[in-house]
Amino acid sequence: MDQIINKVAQSGLITLNLEDYYDSGTREFIDLKEHLYEGLILRERDFRDFVKSNDWSFYQDANVAIDITTDAIVPAWAFMLVASAVSPFAKTIIKGSLADLNKHLYTLALHKIDLNQFQDRLVIVKGCSNVPVPESTYVELCNMLQPVVKSLSYGEACSKVPLYKRR
Repeated sequence: MDQIINKVAQSGLITLNLEDYYDSGTREFIDLKEHLYEGLILRERDFRDFVKSNDWSFYQDANVAIDITTDAIVPAWAFMLVASAVSPFAKTIIKGSLADLNKHLYTLALHKIDLNQFQDRLVIVKGCSNVPVPESTYVELCNMLQPVVKSLSYGEACSKVPLYKRR
């Protein structure tokens, strides 16, 4: 009887799954449009009163994005004021959308990776994921890995797309 040999396991390929680096913490969005006078103007006194009286503990251990979803012009200090109020509670705070927050969280996770484990190795970056992985994260990972890996591919071992091979 023929023995089944797992050639993928013997190949020395390392599969890197970006899903493993997904921050599963709560994501919250604070839209400053809700605090504009007539949807157009930020009144400093009213805004400061809102920041002072709001219960920011709702954002305990959350990843928070602060932005505005209208075309109103809001001064930078308004975002900073909200960030300073949320800061004692939130895990992460950025100025931007939830998509920007997701990119930021992946960037933080990628920069914690010990690249030495990939030195002179054959690496496949898994393509499919059950969580949202921004395309920019794949590009950033490629830039990080290329100087250290022997080869870099995308997809699965059975149907990989070659990206880079050191000469």
